[in-house]
Amino acid sequence: MQNIVNYSIGFLEGIQRGKVIFLKTLGMQTVETMKAYLDASARVNPAILHHVYEWYRVGSPEARLYDIKYTVSGIGLSFNSTFKQSASIKEGSSVPFYNKAFIMENGIPVTIRPIRAEALSFEIDGEQIFTKSEVVVDNPGGAAAEGGFEKTFDSFFNKYFTQAFLRSSGVAQYLENPITYKSNLAAGKRGGRPIGIQTGYRWIANAGVGV
Repeated sequence: MQNIVNYSIGFLEGIQRGKVIFLKTLGMQTVETMKAYLDASARVNPAILHHVYEWYRVGSPEARLYDIKYTVSGIGLSFNSTFKQSASIKEGSSVPFYNKAFIMENGIPVTIRPIRAEALSFEIDGEQIFTKSEVVVDNPGGAAAEGGFEKTFDSFFNKYFTQAFLRSSGVAQYLENPITYKSNLAAGKRGGRPIGIQTGYRWIANAGVGV
């Protein structure tokens, strides 16, 4: 009986030791799944995510203006995102909108001034406008784009990750059924804690994400 207790204690200790490997695997797969989720969301509703892609390439993996990374620490798994500089040029312009993703996501007003030309020329509701004055665009990405990336990011973790991803990947079912513990119980009766540590470590380390 004492060996079974020690085997169980060792199993939990092994899980703790192998948790980092599991979290790294989960982190890598979650990042790739989330990028695909954002791409799909952008293609369905470009108004909210057009700003985090290069011009005219909304939803394209090769045109992302964002990156997502994961970090494994003592408190678990965390994710953070950063925006990239845009390199494409919008029709009618001569230079890239370098901070396109950051500015539009945060709804930062943009002031446009004529530099080389004597006046600005742009179209509003089909009418060509010319002005020598500076023009202030209050929300360059549109109202839907402001905060659109953050909302989609939150939606992934609050809904898709817990309701679909963990189930479809098989992770939830794997963690709910530690069959390795049962299959090695006989060895645990003989070997106690060391066998428990080995079993727990292998079990959590092999909890890969099959997506």
